[in-house]
Amino acid sequence: KRAELEAYLHRHIPMSAAMRVRVIENGPQRVVLEAPLEPNLHHRATAFGGSVVTLAILAAWVQVHFRLQVEGRTVHTVIQKSTMDYDLPVRASFRATCARIDDPIWERFCRTLDRRGKGRVSVEALVEGDAGRVGHFRGQYVALTVDV
Repeated sequence: KRAELEAYLHRHIPMSAAMRVRVIENGPQRVVLEAPLEPNLHHRATAFGGSVVTLAILAAWVQVHFRLQVEGRTVHTVIQKSTMDYDLPVRASFRATCARIDDPIWERFCRTLDRRGKGRVSVEALVEGDAGRVGHFRGQYVALTVDV
């Protein structure tokens, strides 16, 4: 399952392949993605901030999009807005973890999606590196029902 998701990301989101994103965990309780430092370096020999936020965006997107798919929904899922707080420089491989969205929030999101064909949900992810927590991501995702 992890290998299938990784292949999906690399095929449909080519930036994830360039970053060499790996799926560490994709279960009902959390999503964990990892990227090595080398392809994500910038001129200060630390991870490029764009790579750090991209990993967090992807982890949260996987949490939303594939949870909807598991529930049998055919949707397009996109990020609408986001913020990223960078706490420390990233000097080694780094991971983004997105925990399961609380059930009451998820249920409200799905009711809106069912009623309007469009729903919004806010998601958070933590980014960790060799020094522990290096960043905190918050994003709002929109799911649109697709007619099949």
